[in-house]
Amino acid sequence: MRKQKGFSLIELLIVVAIILIIAAIAIPNLLRARIAANEASAVGSTRTIVTAQISYNTAYPTTGFASALSYLGTGSATAACPGAATNTACLIDGLLAMGTKSGYTFGSSSAGGPPSTSFYIYANPLSQNTTGVRTFCAATDGVVRYVASAQSTCNGTETPLQ
Repeated sequence: MRKQKGFSLIELLIVVAIILIIAAIAIPNLLRARIAANEASAVGSTRTIVTAQISYNTAYPTTGFASALSYLGTGSATAACPGAATNTACLIDGLLAMGTKSGYTFGSSSAGGPPSTSFYIYANPLSQNTTGVRTFCAATDGVVRYVASAQSTCNGTETPLQ
């Protein structure tokens, strides 16, 4: 009788089946972890924009709050600050000011005025249930809230983050 070298087909199939079972358990957890990280980044970015809006209002009292998210940035995703002005206040990074970061799209608008007396900020997932599950928003009161569906303004009925 010959001595067998290597693995039999059954042994290889068992190893492949074990690897597939482990992957089936690990991949959904990895996706949930990525969604949680994107949502945490969106909350942090929303808070950053709230702070920037308040700073903008203080720096430019005749304008009030910034009417567009891009006014809070540098004017480009990669440009250095060209010098603070009402359309390039250099209060947030250029990438966030362009409106997309970490799987979320951001927007900001102001109302009233001039000077603008209130603002709204929203953060929607780029792909619902893939890059994020919840939409985040904030208004002039500075409280970050969330809802399960996409919306572009806060009306006060959203759930505040704890």
